[in-house]
Amino acid sequence: MTQTTQESLRAAIAAVPDPELERPIGDLAMVSHVTLDGDRARVTLKISPPESPVRAPLELLVRTAATAVDGVESLDLTWDTEIPRTVPTGNEIIPGVRNLVLVGSGKGGVGKSTLTTNLALALATQGASVGLMDADMYGPNQPTMLGVTGAPPPGQGKKMVPFKGPADLRVISIGFFLKKDEPLIWRGPMLHGAVRQFLADVAWGDLDYLFIDLPPGTGDIQLTLSQLVPITGAVLVTTPQAVSLEDMKKSALAMNKVNIPVLGIVENMSGYTCPHCNQTEDLFGRGGGRIAAEEFEVPFLGEVPLDPRVMVGGDTGKPVILSHPETPVARALLRVARAVAVEIQRAAAVVPPPAPQAPRPLPTAG
Repeated sequence: MTQTTQESLRAAIAAVPDPELERPIGDLAMVSHVTLDGDRARVTLKISPPESPVRAPLELLVRTAATAVDGVESLDLTWDTEIPRTVPTGNEIIPGVRNLVLVGSGKGGVGKSTLTTNLALALATQGASVGLMDADMYGPNQPTMLGVTGAPPPGQGKKMVPFKGPADLRVISIGFFLKKDEPLIWRGPMLHGAVRQFLADVAWGDLDYLFIDLPPGTGDIQLTLSQLVPITGAVLVTTPQAVSLEDMKKSALAMNKVNIPVLGIVENMSGYTCPHCNQTEDLFGRGGGRIAAEEFEVPFLGEVPLDPRVMVGGDTGKPVILSHPETPVARALLRVARAVAVEIQRAAAVVPPPAPQAPRPLPTAG
C-alpha cells in the first residue's frame, strides 16, 4: 500500500464523528494508531470511560469509513480502555489518583453538588474507579444525595477509609462526622487542615477519577486545593440566568489566576422536562452557558434539563442517573460525564503529566 493510502485512511478515521459528542474523533484524541497490512487496516481507538455504550455505534462508523478508502478491504479495530493519567505518579498526597477534577460554580443553588454526584456515578457505572470528596464544608450534602449513612469504616493504619457509595463510589465528607443539623463554624486555617486531611489521610487507593465538590465562590478551599495537589481541571456549572453566569465567569477567572485549567462549562436547569410527557420547555432561558464557553474559549460540555426527579433523587439518596437511567435528564448527564472524560483524555494527549512539585506556601494575612 502507498503512503497516500495510509494518509487517506488516517484522515478518514480522524474525520469520523463521535455519535454522542458530535465532534470528529481525531479532535477528541481518540485515534491512537492507524496502520495498513496489505489491504487490511489496523486501528486502535482510545475510549473513556471504558464501558461507554458509544463503542458499538462508533465501531460501525469507523468500519464504514475505513473500508470506503480505496485499497482497504477490511479492518481490525482495537479499543484502548486505559484511562490516561494527568496527575503525576510521584505525587505524595494522592499517589493512586490518575485525574483530579474540581466541580465548582460562582454561586449556590445552581445544582453543582447534584451534578457532581451524578457525573461521578455516570463514570463509575461505565467501568471507571471513581472517588468523590465533598469539600463544601459548610454545606456537606453528599451523604444525603448518595444515601450513605452509618459509622465510619475501620481505618487502614493511620488513614481513614472512604465510605462506600452506589456503584462502588468512594466518598468522604465532613457530613459523615457531624450530628444532624450541626453547623460547622471554622476559620480558614481549619478548613485548610480538613481539606489536606481528606486528601492525604484518606486511603483512596487507585482511582481513575477523584471528583471534588467545591463550595460556591472563590474562597479558602479553592485556594488551598490549588496549592496542595496537581489538578487536572475544573468543571464549572451555571444556569441560564444572567446572575448565575456573572458569578460563574468570576470562578473561571479565579481558576485562571491559580493556573487550574477549565475543562469546560455545563449549563444546568436548561429547560424544564415534564416527568409525564418528557417534553422540555425553557423556563429560565437557554444558551448562556454555551456563550460563556465561547467567550472563555473552553469546551461547552452540555445542557442538563430541569427535572423534578433530580430533586427527588437528591433528597432521597437515589441519584437520577441510577433511579431513572432512561430519562432525558439522565441521558444528558451521561453525555456530560463522557464529555468530561474526553476532555481529560485530550488534556493528557496534549500536555504530559508535570513533574511533581512541592506544595506552594499558603499566603499569610497582611
